[in-house]
Amino acid sequence: MSALAWIVVSGLLMSAIALVGSLTLVLKETTLEAILHPLVALAAGSLLGGAFFHMLPASVDALGNTIGVYAWVLCGFTAFLALEQFLHWHHCHKTTSEHKQPLTYLLLVADGVHNFIGGMAVAGAFLVEVRLGILTWCAAAAHEVPQELGDFGVLVRGGWSKRKALLFNLLSALTFPLGGLVTYAASQSLDVTFLIPFAAGNFIYIACADLVPEIKHHAEVKQNVIHFLCFSGGLLLLYGSHVLFH
Repeated sequence: MSALAWIVVSGLLMSAIALVGSLTLVLKETTLEAILHPLVALAAGSLLGGAFFHMLPASVDALGNTIGVYAWVLCGFTAFLALEQFLHWHHCHKTTSEHKQPLTYLLLVADGVHNFIGGMAVAGAFLVEVRLGILTWCAAAAHEVPQELGDFGVLVRGGWSKRKALLFNLLSALTFPLGGLVTYAASQSLDVTFLIPFAAGNFIYIACADLVPEIKHHAEVKQNVIHFLCFSGGLLLLYGSHVLFH
């Protein structure tokens, strides 16, 4: 397939992950609570593994080992810090109403911006190399599953009907392929390689500031062991893919 086809297909598949929120309608809340935090831990490891084992080496290969690469990493990190500070974006990784969230519409707007940036980042990876795009997509998708479960629960507990919550969550997810198409169009006249280290910074921020704090403090030793193993598993999966494909 062409790079454009990869960008469109991967973007639509990422948007479809928004439908995973419907699982909250059929699974018991105790079951969701049991699987949600291990998924968050796996996502954190996958994002860091994607950033350090794939995206940063690819950035150095494409742009050289210059200060500019690391400046773009920090730009990506800072962009998501700004998103969290000024739009009050923070993904919910709880299925109960105990987790206080901003207004539901603000949550969707912020999530749409997040998805748009993510779509740009994944598209940039596909434009550099298809393999890199696939691995970047996989790391991002690992994060989307627990995110969408939590966000859907927030909307329903914020007073939305289940159908409306699912529809608007899907609409906010469609900004992901939109970001990809914007990047593809821009690539016809601009070098978008900088999006690879920028995306690495995004991944590092999400993993360290958003996901790891959710899993590092639990009273039960068993939970901590499970979360650590899932986190390590995410790292090993991305490291293993680096070994296999290089």
